[in-house]
Amino acid sequence: MNSFVGLYGKCLRKKSCRKFSRFVKGQRGLMDHIRTEMAGIDRSVPTIWFHAASLGEYGVARPLINAVRRSGRCNIIMTFFSPSGYEPVSQNHPDIDRVFYLPLDTRRKARRFIEIVKPDRAVILISEYWPNYLQQLKFSSVPTFLVSAIIRDNSQFFRWYGKIYRKSLSAFSHIFVLNEASRFNLRMLGYTDVTVAGDALFDNAALVARTPWSDPVLERFSTGRQVFIAGSISDENDLKMVATLVKRHPEVAFILVPHDIKDSAIEAIKDACGPDIIRYSQTTPDDTSLSTAHCLIVDCMGKLAYLYRYGTWAYVGGGFTPLLHSVIEATVYGLPVAFGPRIERKVTPQQLIGLGIGAAVTNSEELDSWFNANRDAARLAEIKEKCATYVRQNVGATENIVSEITAGLWEKK
Repeated sequence: MNSFVGLYGKCLRKKSCRKFSRFVKGQRGLMDHIRTEMAGIDRSVPTIWFHAASLGEYGVARPLINAVRRSGRCNIIMTFFSPSGYEPVSQNHPDIDRVFYLPLDTRRKARRFIEIVKPDRAVILISEYWPNYLQQLKFSSVPTFLVSAIIRDNSQFFRWYGKIYRKSLSAFSHIFVLNEASRFNLRMLGYTDVTVAGDALFDNAALVARTPWSDPVLERFSTGRQVFIAGSISDENDLKMVATLVKRHPEVAFILVPHDIKDSAIEAIKDACGPDIIRYSQTTPDDTSLSTAHCLIVDCMGKLAYLYRYGTWAYVGGGFTPLLHSVIEATVYGLPVAFGPRIERKVTPQQLIGLGIGAAVTNSEELDSWFNANRDAARLAEIKEKCATYVRQNVGATENIVSEITAGLWEKK
């Protein structure tokens, strides 16, 4: 992979903005950049390295980092594999000391990275198994933790090629999993240092929901109306279903939040949903049409987790791929939530279905049927109460996880 990335990097046009192109650019001169940035770090306090694949996994890291900060002075180093995580967090990271791309997983680079960063703890989020990094962490006797893991019986650990992944488990001092099935599967692999912990995403989402926040444009659009929020619309399947719902229900206000906010994606939404639609970036709170417009497209980043507070119902995109976006962000506000059918890798959507809070839908008719079944005020109140109970039962994982990660950390310094 290294040689391919190097070759691709040489051929890369400077102005290319494609995701892989940005990833390759981020790898150029990366180790020298890390060495320079780490030269100014305060070595009188411990260093904790957090790694997440992308922005979604960072949602787990964020409450952990906040809790670590409250526990004692330390350096927080955050790495990402994907530009979707690195780019926004590198621009705004008040609780993090350094943000880097993760250098590619080779023996040499893994060794150099660990030598430069010198972590006292390493925290890997969800499903990042980089064998060379894990081997080097074990060799360097760095306590290493895997958080919010799901270990399925058809995962790479149980495949014919899974020996290297099974071996990598020995690098973890402790693994926090999301369900009993994962603990059982790890036991089958001979790994027993496991805790079934709640999902730290609940703590993050609950914190966001408690945070005072308002938006004058969204406020004016939503006041006095029931609002359906379609968050992280990711592909044609999401758009087709949501657009059908928009056309069938002119009496409902819709807030549409695309996962991709480039102009072509926005135009596709406008073409699918009809003419009575406004772009957030092209209006102001004084725009009188906000009060009567059928749809509002929020064509900017960073608002979705907050704006669910304006909603009555929610649809979360990405569920026609294995990468369904966060349903927890809507659930903490008490909203009934629908999503696509690919939830085999997700625990929370399955639990929401079991509680009658959520539903997996595969086409426009199913989404419309679900929506109509959840319009009654008594039904909405029942779901809101179930959501509150469910969230209350699942918050609090952060403190337990951080307590394990930081045990004895400050005694060394």
